[in-house]
Amino acid sequence: MEYMRLGSPPLDEGTDQFRGLNLLRLATASPLVRGNDTDQQALLQLKAKITGDQLNIMESWNSSIHLCQWIDVTCGRKHPRVTKLKLRVLKLSRSLSPYIGNLSFLRELNLTGNSFYNQIPQEIGGLRRLEALHLANNSISGEVPSNLSACSKLILVDMSNNQLTSEIPSLLDLLSNLKVLGFINNNLKGSIPPSLGNLSSLEKLGLEDNALSGIIPEAFGRLSNLSFFAISGNAISGIVHVPMFNLSNIRAFDIGINKIQGTLHSDLEINMLYVEFFSVMENQISRQIPISLSNATYLHVLEFSGNRFTGNVPSLEKLDKLSNLELGKNYLGHGREGDLNFLCSLFNNTKLSFLSIGKNNFGGEFPKCISNFSRTLRGLAMGENNILGKIPDGIGNLINLEVLVFSINQLSGPIPFNIGRLQKLKRFFANSNFLSGTIPHSIGNLSELIELNLNFNNLQGSIPSGLVLGLPSLSILLNLSSNYLTGELSVGVEKLKILSILDVSQNRLSGLLPKNLCSCVSLEKLFLEGNLFEGPIPLSLSSLRGLEALDLSDNNLSGGIPKFLMRFGALKYLNLSFNDLEGLIPSEGVFKNTSATFVEGNSKLCGGIPELHLSRCNSKKSSKTSLKLKITIMVVISGVTSVFSIFFIIWFRMKKEQKPMTTHVENSLLQLPYQSILRTTNGFCPQNLVGSGSFGSVYKGILEANGAVIAVKVFNLLNHRASRSFLVECEALKNIRHRNLVKFMENGSLEDWLHPSVGMNKPETMRNLNFFQRLNVAIDVAHALEYLHHRCETPIIHCDLKPSNVLLDGEMVGHISDFGLAKIHSVDKLNYSTNESSSLGLRGTIGYAPPEYGTGSELSTNGYVYSYGILLLEMLTGQRPTNERFKEGLSLNNFVKTALPDRVVEIIDPVLLQENVRGGTAAYITLNENNLGNDIHLQCLNSIFEIGLACSTESPSERMNMSNVITKLCSIRDKLLRPTRLRRGI
Repeated sequence: MEYMRLGSPPLDEGTDQFRGLNLLRLATASPLVRGNDTDQQALLQLKAKITGDQLNIMESWNSSIHLCQWIDVTCGRKHPRVTKLKLRVLKLSRSLSPYIGNLSFLRELNLTGNSFYNQIPQEIGGLRRLEALHLANNSISGEVPSNLSACSKLILVDMSNNQLTSEIPSLLDLLSNLKVLGFINNNLKGSIPPSLGNLSSLEKLGLEDNALSGIIPEAFGRLSNLSFFAISGNAISGIVHVPMFNLSNIRAFDIGINKIQGTLHSDLEINMLYVEFFSVMENQISRQIPISLSNATYLHVLEFSGNRFTGNVPSLEKLDKLSNLELGKNYLGHGREGDLNFLCSLFNNTKLSFLSIGKNNFGGEFPKCISNFSRTLRGLAMGENNILGKIPDGIGNLINLEVLVFSINQLSGPIPFNIGRLQKLKRFFANSNFLSGTIPHSIGNLSELIELNLNFNNLQGSIPSGLVLGLPSLSILLNLSSNYLTGELSVGVEKLKILSILDVSQNRLSGLLPKNLCSCVSLEKLFLEGNLFEGPIPLSLSSLRGLEALDLSDNNLSGGIPKFLMRFGALKYLNLSFNDLEGLIPSEGVFKNTSATFVEGNSKLCGGIPELHLSRCNSKKSSKTSLKLKITIMVVISGVTSVFSIFFIIWFRMKKEQKPMTTHVENSLLQLPYQSILRTTNGFCPQNLVGSGSFGSVYKGILEANGAVIAVKVFNLLNHRASRSFLVECEALKNIRHRNLVKFMENGSLEDWLHPSVGMNKPETMRNLNFFQRLNVAIDVAHALEYLHHRCETPIIHCDLKPSNVLLDGEMVGHISDFGLAKIHSVDKLNYSTNESSSLGLRGTIGYAPPEYGTGSELSTNGYVYSYGILLLEMLTGQRPTNERFKEGLSLNNFVKTALPDRVVEIIDPVLLQENVRGGTAAYITLNENNLGNDIHLQCLNSIFEIGLACSTESPSERMNMSNVITKLCSIRDKLLRPTRLRRGI
């Protein structure tokens, strides 16, 4: 018998209060309440708590019909008691009534897909007959009731997609019949209770997308019935114990997006023969992909992306059901031919839908077998590798492709005309390659394209009118910048009415700015800089009121600055520099912000806010005269001490480097008055000195108008070879383009970091490179040299590799600079004879130049492998090769050689002795000489020193190839990576 007081929560039958009430009612001879009446009153209390019954399901819940006939209520056959309550996806709202606890015969409670909120009532723990509890897809908060463990018959508990915040109760291990436990997408915290490993009947465990930490309990390896295991999207660390890989009933195994470490080996036995979904993505797992996975012939999804896997990818020939393969963001491949052979093992797969191998070290030619892949392929991502060759014409066979990514590789040749067959393509990225030829007109057939990025290539010719006229679908991005495109910007641009970003900067486009741009009313960013556009800024652009960024700099635009620009409330960046604009500069809107508006290089402009330092419009002529007089005086004064000229200014934007030199040098130079240059470099003060040599010096400058950072190269004309060095550098820069070459960098030179000057050597200004930064810079420089020696059309020898010519950007990425002594190895494009070229003198700097050059040997790539070796040894020892200690036959090379392998501690840079490896982990470089054999860091240090020695050996033929240097250094870096993944701009 059950009793209840209407209007009050149910009472626990074990309490004294309940027993006292019972006796009171018996004493007063009150009539007994039948059990189904108790159920009815409980359901009516539940109904009273509920709001938002939009489907009027509960209209039937009234006394006019028996409760067993109420909608979504099921009663038992023998007794008219409620056994099932299924209120699924009914848009019901309100907190759960504690009267649910009075439905004591309830076996299934299903409230999935409503809007219930607040906490789960503790009274649910009293439902001793409950077998299934479905509370998923609500807004329930608070704790998971620990007394749920008293519901010993529970087979299924699903509370996924709520807002639970407690820890997982360890007492749930008492639910010995439990087969399904789901807490997906909550805010659960704490660790996974090891006691859950006692749930021997458990088949499905879903804990992904919470805030769980700790490790995967080792006891989980005993859950032999487990078929679904998902813990992704947490902060779980530790390793995966081998027994987990032997759970033969697993169908889905997902531990992705955690902090799991450990290593996998190619020979690791993974016996999940029936697994369909296998994901370890976005963790810190290293080593190789196990070959045994190729036996999992039921696999549909295989995700290894975002880890530290290295080596080759095994054959995937047996995985004929595979639909998704994600291997991106690892260190797979060796940067050479054969790396992509595994792709051709997927030739017979008829279900492959998405293939991602981007951000790895895959090399070799673009595999032609991809052209024969299944037409089911919808996504192909191969960006940020070292893939060579042409995009095959057969790419057009993949007619269901929606995403195609080839960015940041070394692809060459034309874009295949057959690309136009991919009429379902929505995103096409082939930027930062060496693609040439014209943009095929067939791209105009891609009527569903929303993003197109082809910037930083060698594309030529005009922009096909069909590309614009036929692609009104473009809504996110059209980027054709940093190519060699010519002609006018098609008037058909008016069709791009929903486009957000249009970038055709750094080309050779000419003519007037099209008035029809006014139709592109959704434009947020418009970049037209670095072209040959002329004429006025069209007044029709006043309709582009949503513009956030507008760059028209470095063109030949004339006329006045339209006043409508100051009414663009969203405009945060406006660059009109280096045109032929004239007249009054507005003073309102964006023009009030000197950090957002740039107008320098327009000598006919006047007025504006005082911070622009322009002359008043009524005194333009006198201002010009005064400025010329000041410049003349400054030049005369400076000539008293030295005679030098400004020949070259590195563009303040990275994209400028891609622009070819014209026949007139002055057309490619940033035009600044001498007085302005003097101010940008703070009077060429020593603090702004980036580097210096026999031909001149390079200073850092900050433009007053916009804060842009530039480099000013000052040549001393007293050295008659300075001008020739300048021309040599220009010729070299025309022929190269690589991410680790020739940029002005805000973090100065490697020399500054390895050997800080006395003035910088103060506690508050002390800066040092840690071990990983040095290793990364060494790899960056190696990549640059390998490109110069082996990837250019004709090999280029830098001729002066040393720390002062290695510049570091804001992310501490290394870039080789200063090509004043560079030599194009096989073709003398400057028409200098061999004797004339060598008249620049002995190329290189003492200590870094190879010894064979002192005996008259010809320049060679092997010679500058030697320079690299010395640089590498200097980076680790902190010793210059010209140090006074290296006399009487002792050199930096010998200094290192005699200390290896047992006395490496004696030669390492003292700065590294107390270094904490980058990333905040507890992995210090151990300096216990008695533990060298067991210290992975010192083993790797020895290996790097050996590479430096192999590069700087006296015999040129015995020096290591730069490709091998990159492979070995990257392998060492992979070995050293610790739990916190190192990210450098990725």
